[in-house]
Amino acid sequence: MRIIGKTKSVCPECKRVLSADIVEEGGKVYIIKRCEEHGEFKEVYWSDYYMYLQAKKYANDGRGVENPKIKASSEDACPWACGLCNFHKSHTVLANVFVTNRCDLRCWYCFANAGAQGYVYEPDFEVIVDMLKVLRSNKPVPTPAVQFTGGEPLMRDDMIEIVKEAKKLGFSHIQLNTNGLRFAREPELAKEFRKAGVNVVYLSFDGVTEKTNPKNHKYIPAILDALRDAKMPVVLVPTVIKGVNDHELGAIIEFAVKNIDIVRGVNFQPVSFVGSMPAKMREKMRITIPDVIHGIEEQTNGKIPANAFYPVPTVVPVSRFVEAVKGAPQVEFTTHPHCGMATYIFLDDSRGIIPITDFIDVPGFITLLNSMAQENLQSKIGKAKALAKLIAGLNKVVDQEKAPKGMDIKKILTDIFRNADYSSLGEFHWKALFIGMMHFQDPYNYDIERVKRCCIHYATPDGRIIPFCTYNVFPEVYRDKINEQYGMSVEEWEKKTGKKLEDDVVGEVTEEGLKEK
Repeated sequence: MRIIGKTKSVCPECKRVLSADIVEEGGKVYIIKRCEEHGEFKEVYWSDYYMYLQAKKYANDGRGVENPKIKASSEDACPWACGLCNFHKSHTVLANVFVTNRCDLRCWYCFANAGAQGYVYEPDFEVIVDMLKVLRSNKPVPTPAVQFTGGEPLMRDDMIEIVKEAKKLGFSHIQLNTNGLRFAREPELAKEFRKAGVNVVYLSFDGVTEKTNPKNHKYIPAILDALRDAKMPVVLVPTVIKGVNDHELGAIIEFAVKNIDIVRGVNFQPVSFVGSMPAKMREKMRITIPDVIHGIEEQTNGKIPANAFYPVPTVVPVSRFVEAVKGAPQVEFTTHPHCGMATYIFLDDSRGIIPITDFIDVPGFITLLNSMAQENLQSKIGKAKALAKLIAGLNKVVDQEKAPKGMDIKKILTDIFRNADYSSLGEFHWKALFIGMMHFQDPYNYDIERVKRCCIHYATPDGRIIPFCTYNVFPEVYRDKINEQYGMSVEEWEKKTGKKLEDDVVGEVTEEGLKEK
């Protein structure tokens, strides 16, 4: 065992902030911390040391926000002074807005629904609009993307109006996180959400069989048909648990490929253990980003190799080149390099799956962009000359012959940098499938250095903006406390609305499967 880094973490039992070591042992990376009261905790951080080092090369810190909502006295206040604070190193790239804790399912493993919690959290329309305005007030970059989540967002009668308001406020990317059951029952509803401004549906999808995906497996065909008719792009979102559904990684991607006309990506989420769990059980179920990547390589017979994946901040030089040319702050994905990894695969009629790394030298491309951004900043060579030099440089890092047939990758990349708009990015996504993963933290593997760089945040009714892995890992301080504070009892909600909470529940997910009403 050797120490390869230092950080701060928390005790999983008492949540006290502790010094922690990042260590390498047996080719894996662990985080180790010791609490005077509860002893030592050793948790796997990344299961592949080599991949850990490769990801680390792409670390990029951001500028944070100029108008933080919380003024912390020092960085040691993290994670108990969230909101965002003046020491946070990234701006909000994607904001989650928790619109309700009501749901049309009762899942045995879920403790965040109204039935289990005993209260209903469902902020009024005006409160949600105020939350959206706070996000758009961020400086120097207003929050560009928002995801409406729950609970089940489709339970709200005013959800379409909320989407319209988000569009009015200038959000360029609007996501709807759903189990999709209501789209199966009311297919025309998908068209209404598409028309209102939803850009993509994040669809819960834990596997290709009823055993691995009991909550909506039966309804997936009808859900996709409704979204297909609405021309609504879909991202499949599987929560991956070792020994439960990790054997279906390749099958999930194969399913996405078969539905590539509507499915734009798969966003795997290795399971997080929020709550107390014995070490043996964690070891049995824990899966990390490298485990998922190696599993994909193996289950796709090498068609999607492990070396096709890069960490999220790899794309930061793209933003900085555009910023240097345009002279205006751009969205930067400056998340911690060990939070997530991703790649793109493309479909070719004769060759099948082609990973992006087959025809783009990613490290060379990033080096080119970094050097071009620096040159433009130092000499102010101008947009036209900068683009001309970039186009010339692309010849060295792009192999057009290996690109999918009919795809002029050099032209697409040039248009992206010239226009920096969604239509240009749309060309890039032609016959493309995003394969990504984001491993949200839990008290056992908590790394405060990751939290400081988080790009995915929650807006709250009290005007704060809280990093994902703070909001959900400490529910007694953030998520549940806030929701209960701004919620009402079930009895009060039923009296106010004239409804019964259980009337909207269509089924119960048990360990045996879905039991419909």
